[in-house]
Amino acid sequence: MRGLGRGLVWFLVFVGLASAVIGSLGAPLITAVAEAYGVSLAASQWTLTIALLAGSVATPVLGRLGSGSRRRTVVLTVLGVEVVGSLLTVIPLPFALLLLGRAAQGSGLGLVVLMMAVARDHLDEQRAARTIALLSVASTAGIGIGYPLSGILTDQFGVRAAYGLGLVVTVAALVAAVFMLPHAPTRPPTTTRPDGPTPASTSTRSDVRGAPASTSTRFDVRGVVLLAIALPALLLVIGETRLWQHHAGLAVVILVAALLVLFGWAVLEARTEHPLVDVRLLRHPAVAAANVVMLVGGVGMYLLFSLITRYVQTPTAAGYGFGLSTFEAGLVLVPFSVLGFVAGRLVPGWREWLGARLLLGASTSVVLAAFVLFAVARAQLVLPIVAIGVLGFGVGAFSAAMPAVILAVTPAAETASAMSVNAVVRSVGFSTGSALGGLILAAHTTGTFPTESGFTTAAWIGAAATTGTLLIITLLPLKPR
Repeated sequence: MRGLGRGLVWFLVFVGLASAVIGSLGAPLITAVAEAYGVSLAASQWTLTIALLAGSVATPVLGRLGSGSRRRTVVLTVLGVEVVGSLLTVIPLPFALLLLGRAAQGSGLGLVVLMMAVARDHLDEQRAARTIALLSVASTAGIGIGYPLSGILTDQFGVRAAYGLGLVVTVAALVAAVFMLPHAPTRPPTTTRPDGPTPASTSTRSDVRGAPASTSTRFDVRGVVLLAIALPALLLVIGETRLWQHHAGLAVVILVAALLVLFGWAVLEARTEHPLVDVRLLRHPAVAAANVVMLVGGVGMYLLFSLITRYVQTPTAAGYGFGLSTFEAGLVLVPFSVLGFVAGRLVPGWREWLGARLLLGASTSVVLAAFVLFAVARAQLVLPIVAIGVLGFGVGAFSAAMPAVILAVTPAAETASAMSVNAVVRSVGFSTGSALGGLILAAHTTGTFPTESGFTTAAWIGAAATTGTLLIITLLPLKPR
């Protein structure tokens, strides 16, 4: 059973990495797609955007669908959809079908939370904690794998070869899932009421090939529709820096409308017998605090990530920067991923004697150190590389510590649903950080490129946001009662 558990861990982490790699394929290929399909860069940008939007909606939906007896069926179906989507990106077809394929690939971003639920159900407590931590890190740090691989494939063989990487990965994940993915364990019936759930106390462990649970509930279609309206609108308006630059009033209107729809969705979920997301769990102080920390912390983390990647690719004609190619810039991200995974391996062992608050505070302090380093020293290429490596360790430690805070007060049956909300919150934070960086640099652009002082200003603003995250960690009730 020990060897079988180890094989299951490798399978779960592989699926998590595959989702991150496929999701990151759009970013390095934007220029190549524009040239290959004869479309504008703005249109090509949608190959990344549509995958992220599809993932933002699919994550909570899959979190609910995968919380019951249908989890194995849901995972195999989504992997099958990813394979079909990957085929659409490889075969020479019109641009619209490429976007459809990227949307299908993006739906797989929600598989990470299902892999967390599998780990919690089928592994012993210590191994489950380590696996969940690695999965949380993989969904972020995995982009350091996808960037250089897709970059070199594009440079050598063209854009469809890079998308072929996605096809190979998804087919491998599907085949592995057929043989390795266990059925969901049998659970006692759960009665859900508008005034609160009567949860299954703990998960019932089962063998990897155990029988599926027999319970089922009605699916919350209204919740899916409202979420499919609110989340894409929210992420789009946050990420559209040009809209904020030239039509700030319209951007505010869209933002407010998206937030109102999201609020209406939350009210509906609280009154629904079998909700898409059990918002009652989100009212627990530790869970609410963890999501607030994830939102604010995510803004700073992705702000610095976007600043460094843009800085090293800026041509030397701007008076700064290093003019790196897509592939070379991808190699700069390797330390981010490697140190992120190192942190993901170390953090679960530290949690017992450091505690959630100190662990999150320490990892946020590492991110703050990366901001300061980039703000004051980046004249030689090695310095941004060191900064992004430090950032990777901080993000990895932060991401690995976060699930423990949430799952400590979450019933096993709600693992996927609870973590899907945290994943969406992280996406909103990352999108906000990316947009904030773009707006700051745009405000410091007088010619073709932003001034170097714009990067310095953005770095210190990010450092201030990260300091705010530290303050929130100090004040909010992160320790389960």
